[in-house]
Amino acid sequence: MKALKKILIAFIIMIIGFILGTRTVITLIKRQRPGHEYRIGSVGVSKMQALINALDKKYVDAVNMDSIIDRALPTILQELDPHSAYYPAEETQESNDELHGSFSGIGIQFSMQDDTVRVNSVIHGGPSEKVGILAGDRIVLINDSVFAGKKIPSNEVVKNLKGPKGTTVKVGIMRSDEPTILDFNIVRGDIPVKSVDAAYMISADDGIGYIMINKFGETTFAEMMTGLAELSSKGMKKLIIDLRGNSGGYLGAAIQMVNEFLPKNDLIVYTQGEHSPMAKQFADGRGHYKSIPLVVLIDESSASAAEIFTGAIQDNDRGTIVGRRSFGKGLVQEPIDFSDGSSMRITIARYYTPSGRCIQKPYGESDEDYAMDLVKRYEHGEFFSADSIKLDESEIFTTKGGRTVYGGGGIMPDIFVAQDTTGYSKFYSDVTRKSLINKYSFKYVDSNRSHLSEYKTYTELEKYLDSKNVLNSFYDFASKSGIKRDRNMSAQAQKQMRTALYGNIIYDALDMQDYIAFINQTDPAVLKSIETLQQ
Repeated sequence: MKALKKILIAFIIMIIGFILGTRTVITLIKRQRPGHEYRIGSVGVSKMQALINALDKKYVDAVNMDSIIDRALPTILQELDPHSAYYPAEETQESNDELHGSFSGIGIQFSMQDDTVRVNSVIHGGPSEKVGILAGDRIVLINDSVFAGKKIPSNEVVKNLKGPKGTTVKVGIMRSDEPTILDFNIVRGDIPVKSVDAAYMISADDGIGYIMINKFGETTFAEMMTGLAELSSKGMKKLIIDLRGNSGGYLGAAIQMVNEFLPKNDLIVYTQGEHSPMAKQFADGRGHYKSIPLVVLIDESSASAAEIFTGAIQDNDRGTIVGRRSFGKGLVQEPIDFSDGSSMRITIARYYTPSGRCIQKPYGESDEDYAMDLVKRYEHGEFFSADSIKLDESEIFTTKGGRTVYGGGGIMPDIFVAQDTTGYSKFYSDVTRKSLINKYSFKYVDSNRSHLSEYKTYTELEKYLDSKNVLNSFYDFASKSGIKRDRNMSAQAQKQMRTALYGNIIYDALDMQDYIAFINQTDPAVLKSIETLQQ
């Protein structure tokens, strides 16, 4: 226990050293910086050491140092910047799984419906498919513990289904055509986490391909190249890259990917910090798509590595950026992993676009200011009008081709597309708030699964849903749930309801790519991107 306490004390000293500006060398830090002189020495660190020694040797009761430090680390790191943070072991593992491209589990997608775990889809080739689990199955037992008939958080279900590769989990299944519970022993295996949600020809006549990337992880570059190769084989001559909602990931992945679109020696990004000398990354000229006409789609949720990618395209005048101003997260963070599986991320530098713009937006006067930034943008009308965006006139930069761009945080698109509210209605708001669209969609697919399996594309399924008047059926369902439709609902509002309802059914019956392709048919930002490439 004393040895453990000494290690924990070292951790606290290391963090205080960062805060006070001392350069602390510790073997737990993965990345070494040869050539720097490190030392520990300040009144603050001495006080912290004295406090811990006093607690250890003199405090009236036994002290749980693990608990104290777990509570102290987030508070200390919070004083630095909005993105330096401490992560417990479970959160660290979840984050790593997302970016590593796989995790160990049973290979299903599920949702909680009426307090029951319902299997929405089974991953092809995964452990569940191998033992015979089917879409529509209800998981009522996990390792002989009841998981039905009571409110169970989704993360609790995930925690019980996930586990080390090669271990076994026993699940009890209720199936509509079976009178008894079916038991399955599933050996957990590696489940891929896809970074590319869709890659398809969005306008074959114009030779326009479309690819949506949801994160920048270890496998993202390979997934992107596979998707682009398939699109090239189908006649792709122009490309839309959709980074909306992409919160970032690995810098290396972003550099690899944008390198495919830039000529040799174009600057991609550079980083710089108090203790991190300027480091520049250039295109090596070996990209396969250096001259393809290009549009990059972004929005207020595009952040970090997504902004690095976008900034490199914009500042090198390599393509057109369409959408809304990006999030503004441009801090370089170094992970420090602890032996108990927890970790922390320390900001060591800032990202700058090729023109010299710092991607990071101002922190604001408080953590609440920073956290509420997107809400304030919405309230100020930034999502609806480019004129509502206050550009920082003191942060003016120039692209490679001489165009003016602005700093101050985030990437401002070349073509602004407002958030579409033309189809908003109180009815849509009410049914969304009660999750009626999701509930109806799942029940509809669940009841018609064998018949719906005959339709292989979203266009086929869309026509079938129209023929069955599914939208009117949903209105009846909503009415029975206490929400009646306004008979004077506008055509735009009905169109939005149809898109939302059909989209959910298509996602449940087919897959993510079909869902995205269906939604994109009426998406204003996507339509503007197609128009831009057509011109």
